[in-house]
Amino acid sequence: MRAVAEAVIASTDELTALDQAIGDGDHGLNMKRGFEAVLAELSNICESPLPIALQKAGMQLVMKVGGASGPLYGTLFIAFGKALPENPSRDDFVSQFAAAIDAVKARGKSEQGQKTMLDVLIPVHETLAAGGDLAAVREAATQAAQATVPMLATRGRASFLGERSIGHMDPGARSSEILILAVADQMESLA
Repeated sequence: MRAVAEAVIASTDELTALDQAIGDGDHGLNMKRGFEAVLAELSNICESPLPIALQKAGMQLVMKVGGASGPLYGTLFIAFGKALPENPSRDDFVSQFAAAIDAVKARGKSEQGQKTMLDVLIPVHETLAAGGDLAAVREAATQAAQATVPMLATRGRASFLGERSIGHMDPGARSSEILILAVADQMESLA
């Protein structure tokens, strides 16, 4: 949890710059605020079993992150933790990640291909479900975030720009990539 929070916080300026190009410019600061709140509650969060810890972190994000990102990332964490067993297997992890993605789809009323965080989360899930290792997961996240650059945004604030949204990476896709890379790095260090 600490590594994810620190990775997002360290990327504040990058996420802000991405959002200034096609959004309202607050994604980096909003994400920083939310993950600083997670860090502030880290001892309380991490004393809980993994499913509860994820839900607690998600609640911090819902309460502290402004804009659409708070509800979407909060939903991702909360839904992921809801039915995850305390000691999840890879299959548990993969199936609950799918459930969390479905919850984000429902909350954001969006799908893959609309230039959102789903454009990273879904390919990463597909890679995991196909048995991909951590290197494959990292590559899927990075390629998927890059793939948002030529996309036309049809959801979120960037959709208001129409054709002008083309040529810019989606900030939510990039923040999702950052989260995935941080988790992959931590899992690798534990292996």
